[in-house]
Amino acid sequence: MPPTSLPDLKSTPLTAAHEALGARMVEFGGYAMPVQYPDGVLKEHLWTREHAGLFDVSHMGPAFLRLSRTTGDPEADHAAVAALLEPLISGDIRGLAPGRLRYTLLLGEDGGVLDDLMVGRPREAGLQGVLHLVVNAGTKEADFARIAAAVQGQATLTRADTGGLLALQGPEAAAVVGSLIPQAASMSFMSLARIEAGDQEAWVSRSGYTGEDGFEILSAAFPTQQLWEILLSDPRVRPIGLGARDSLRLEAGLPLYGHDLDESVSPVEANLGFAVSRKRVKAGAMRGAARIARELADGPGRVRVGLNVAGAPAREGAEIAGADGVIVGRVTSGGFSPSLGRPIAMGFVPPGLSQPGTALHVIVRGKPQACEVTELPFVPHRYVRAV
Repeated sequence: MPPTSLPDLKSTPLTAAHEALGARMVEFGGYAMPVQYPDGVLKEHLWTREHAGLFDVSHMGPAFLRLSRTTGDPEADHAAVAALLEPLISGDIRGLAPGRLRYTLLLGEDGGVLDDLMVGRPREAGLQGVLHLVVNAGTKEADFARIAAAVQGQATLTRADTGGLLALQGPEAAAVVGSLIPQAASMSFMSLARIEAGDQEAWVSRSGYTGEDGFEILSAAFPTQQLWEILLSDPRVRPIGLGARDSLRLEAGLPLYGHDLDESVSPVEANLGFAVSRKRVKAGAMRGAARIARELADGPGRVRVGLNVAGAPAREGAEIAGADGVIVGRVTSGGFSPSLGRPIAMGFVPPGLSQPGTALHVIVRGKPQACEVTELPFVPHRYVRAV
C-alpha cells in the first residue's frame, strides 16, 4: 500500500522498507504500520513461535528520565529519580537493581490504569539518576506530558521516539542477536544493557510482548534501516506485522492498553497485582491507594480471565453470560489462536465466576456459544530467567 493512501499518519524510519516487502499498512496509534506481510498472519505467528520474528515497534514511546542534579552517589541519585516517578505509577522503582527492567502501571487518581509501561535502571554507576522508559504509542503524548509536569525542575524527560525501536522475538532470537551483539547472549529476561559502538550507543532489553524469549533494541549505533536489513539477512528471521503481534500477545495472556486496560480498570481487576508495590499501598503512597488496598483485601468486583471458546471467535465487546443466561461481563480481547488451533479470548467476569473450569457463554452475532474459564497464559511463556 503506497504511503499516499495513509496521508495523515506518522511514519517510522522503516515505512518504505515495509512497503517494499509488500506489507499491508494500517493505522495504529497514529502511525502507518504493517499489519501483515505477504505470508499472512498465521504463518508469521507460527514462524515467531518456531524461529525469530522481527517487529518494527518504532511507534512506541521510548524516553529517558534524567535527574537535573546528581550527587555522584549512585544509590542516592537512583533513589532521587525513582522518588519523582513513583508517585505516578504502581511499582517499586527504588528497589530496582542496576541493569533491570520493571513492568508497571501509570495510574489515575482513583487507581484506574492510564497506561502500562516498562521502566529500566541502567547498570553503569555513572548513569544512576537516569531511567529508561517505554510507554504505549496511543497514549505517549499524554504520558510524556504527565511525567514532564510531575518532574519539572527536578528532572528532564528526553523523548527517544524519533528513531527506530526493533523487537526480535522467538526461540532463535538469542542466537541471532548474540551474533551481532555478543553481550546480549548473557542477558536474562527483564534486563537492560547499554551497548557502545564507537561514539554511539544502543539500548538492548531482553523483553517483549509475545511470551517468547526476545529482545528490544533502541539503536543509535546503527541506522535503523541498516539494523533491520542485517537482522533480516539471517535466514532464521522474518518480518512480522501487528496482526501476528496481537495474536501472539493474546496467546501469552498479556493485556493491551485501550482494550483489556483503561482508566476504569484497576491493577487488581486486571489481574496485575504483581505490578503493585504492597509497601507503597500500605503507606498510602500511591494514586488510588484506598481503592487498590480495598480490592487487595476484599477482592475486586470483576477480574480479567482467559476463556476457551467453542465455535466462532468472540471478539472485543462480545457479552459474557452465566449458565442462567444473565450477562455477567464482556470480552476485551479475542480471536483465533494459531498455536492452539481454536478461538480464545480474555474478558472481565465477577470473581465468583473466575475459577478455571467455570462454564460460561459468549454472545456471538446474537447467539450464545459455550466457553470455559482457563488459566492464563494460554500458551506457556518461554522467557529466559536468571539462574
